Amino acid sequence: MSRRITLPPDVAALIHRLQEHGFVAYAVGGCVRDSLRGVTPHDWDVTTAASPDETAAVFADHRTINVGAQHGTVAVLTEERTVEVTTFRTESGYADNRHPDKVTFVSDVREDLARRDFTVNAMAYNEQDGLIDPFGGQADLKNGVLRCVGDAVTRFSEDALRILRGLRFAATLSLTVAPETATALHETRDKLRNIAAERVATELTKLLCGKDVLPVLRDYRDVLAVVIPEMAATFDFEQHNPHHCYDIYRHTLHAVSAAPPDPIVRWAVLLHDVGKPHTFTVDENGVGHFKGHAAVGAPLAKQILTRLRMSREMTETVTTLVEAHDRQILPTAAAVKRVLNRYGEQVFRYLIAVKHADNDAHALHSTERREQWQAVEAVLDTVLEQQSCFSLKELAVKGDDITALGIPASPAVGKLLAQLLNDVIDGRCENERKALLFRLKELLDEGGYF
Repeated sequence: MSRRITLPPDVAALIHRLQEHGFVAYAVGGCVRDSLRGVTPHDWDVTTAASPDETAAVFADHRTINVGAQHGTVAVLTEERTVEVTTFRTESGYADNRHPDKVTFVSDVREDLARRDFTVNAMAYNEQDGLIDPFGGQADLKNGVLRCVGDAVTRFSEDALRILRGLRFAATLSLTVAPETATALHETRDKLRNIAAERVATELTKLLCGKDVLPVLRDYRDVLAVVIPEMAATFDFEQHNPHHCYDIYRHTLHAVSAAPPDPIVRWAVLLHDVGKPHTFTVDENGVGHFKGHAAVGAPLAKQILTRLRMSREMTETVTTLVEAHDRQILPTAAAVKRVLNRYGEQVFRYLIAVKHADNDAHALHSTERREQWQAVEAVLDTVLEQQSCFSLKELAVKGDDITALGIPASPAVGKLLAQLLNDVIDGRCENERKALLFRLKELLDEGGYF
């Protein structure tokens, strides 16, 4: 793993300007870690001996934003990005297990690095001094180890969100948690109750989308249960069903791991069987069943996501997917059009992804089930390609066409349109204005709509 890091020109220029004014400055944290991994950083942060006022003065010709002067941070806007520049600091007192009660500005970058969470994040770099790595972060990164800086219990007690950040890094960076850090993760998990729901949700979402989510949530399920206690009922719950070789929780983890790393899909898969423990029955042959578990799980999923203050769109979509995940859909144009009419294309595609992931986590990957859902997806593609009618929006007649026949605006108009749409979806009538108006007259002659 090379010690050479290439700074973006604007970040290098920012550091050089601080140095020209007599202030030591480095790129720091995740951008250094990712650069050493050969990954282009999303964000670049800088740490410096300059105070916030001195930083603002150095960049008087730039737009700057005071994003937290009490903690030493000034955002400097370059043409390419926003760079947060933070003064070297130490911290003490964490009454809320999240924010320091006292921040002290210091002059040594090593003191600043000592307050950080994990060794892989406690590295700094500039072109003059090279890599500053007092805690062995580069070696841990090379060896795939996640280790706290200093005492792990202290680090997690200072800021309990670091518990989930640690699990997120393990899942997304393929890092193995060092033994002493792992012990502290378990010991301090209850401190997560003090963390704002939005922060928890953000970290959980990133964790869920990690490629190593399965081993992380397997080994730290007690941590997950603190923030999503509803999941605890699935732990070690044997399904007693020949289609399943895993208990509910392990099935869930294998399904999550098999799903595409889309936040909506992975949240839906995580919660898809949360209703199972509440619906378990055993038949006369000793086989377990979970009839209606999707209907029971949907309100539980909504409860969880609402508590985590997820967006309304995320909450509604995931809840819909949990409710619909056990639904069987025939690979016919009519069946696919009805689902499209109810959910729309995007949710339908999410549902197919959930079904594939669920199927891949069964005892035997059912080729028949996979082929069925592949066939459903093929029909979906064909329906959309042909621009087939599956909603009132595409129907060739509208409500005005009905009222033009002398029928007053009333619920009957909606019923007639719904019947015309059903006739089109089922292939009894072409989606063509003349044909639909003829069918409309037949319906009116049949009566029953008033």
